Amino acid sequence: QVQLVESGGGLVQPGGSLRLSCLAHGFHLNRYAIGWFRQAPGKEREAVSCHGASDGATFYADSVKGRFTISRANVRNTVYLQMNTLKPEDTAVYYCASCGVTNTGRIEGYDYWGPGTQVTVSS
Repeated sequence: QVQLVESGGGLVQPGGSLRLSCLAHGFHLNRYAIGWFRQAPGKEREAVSCHGASDGATFYADSVKGRFTISRANVRNTVYLQMNTLKPEDTAVYYCASCGVTNTGRIEGYDYWGPGTQVTVSS
């Protein structure tokens, strides 16, 4: 089955850190740009970050710039999202998927959506 599977979510206090992992099943993700997206209760899904395939370029939503870092380990077929200085407004289900960036800088999600992992930031 071709799918991405997320892990690493959990409950963390404000100011804390988490690292999410996105593991590819059934395909090699080295050919794909892979990104992270999130959806909070009652809100639309929003893009968080996208990591290019061949050029290694990275893109971030303004709300997470300077706090989140996306990286990839193709030998492990995995993309990571290091989240630091977490805020309550970061609480959401986080998903990974193949991604792209439009010429206006908007990050879009395409295929291979995983089931998501819950991140809760609360004291």
